Amino acid sequence: MKRLAPSILSADFSQLGKQIQLIEEGGADVIHVDVMDGHFVPNISFGAPVMKSLLGKTRLPFDVHLMIERPDDYIGDFVTDQTEYIVVHQEACTHLHRTIQLIKSYGIKAGVALNPATSPDTLNYIFEDLDLVLIMSVNPGFGGQKFIPAALKKAQELKKMKEARNPALCIEIDGGVTLSNVKEVMDAGVDMFVAGSAVFGAPDIPQRVKEFQRVLKVEA
Repeated sequence: MKRLAPSILSADFSQLGKQIQLIEEGGADVIHVDVMDGHFVPNISFGAPVMKSLLGKTRLPFDVHLMIERPDDYIGDFVTDQTEYIVVHQEACTHLHRTIQLIKSYGIKAGVALNPATSPDTLNYIFEDLDLVLIMSVNPGFGGQKFIPAALKKAQELKKMKEARNPALCIEIDGGVTLSNVKEVMDAGVDMFVAGSAVFGAPDIPQRVKEFQRVLKVEA
């Protein structure tokens, strides 16, 4: 099943509740929550209180992407009844296996994100423990960046690893996903698609979500 996960990093925060309703109206599957600390990435976004303010205001699950140093210290803050995934960065974790097990101890699915220069081979020894791998198709920190084409090769590599070793794994991609490239990305083996400015920057947000879903659901 292919899923669309609009990133609220690109939403209008003065109307966040309304914007969430608009993506839900359009048929979005997941809310992608980008958390940045200004250290691991050169930007600051928001923390758990903003995400928790949406509890009960949407039926959509949360996909929490922690672009932060020392993620183990904050994982518990993002555990809610609507949290489906918590994703940490391979590059930020000294003891990645321990971090994955910590996420799972809360009953949450565990994911690992890979920066553009990080090889999928770095996950070899924990691959079977993962529920999700997030491919960064831009350098993390800011929305609206251009898609890095090498991410397609990485998706193809992960798809082969998934088929051989962890068929239930979800392959996610984040950065520069648009209507013009989403089919190519899907064909490379991606299961979940993060779209920020391509959704929230549209003049008609529900319509834009529907346009994405027509590609993802029909072609899947």
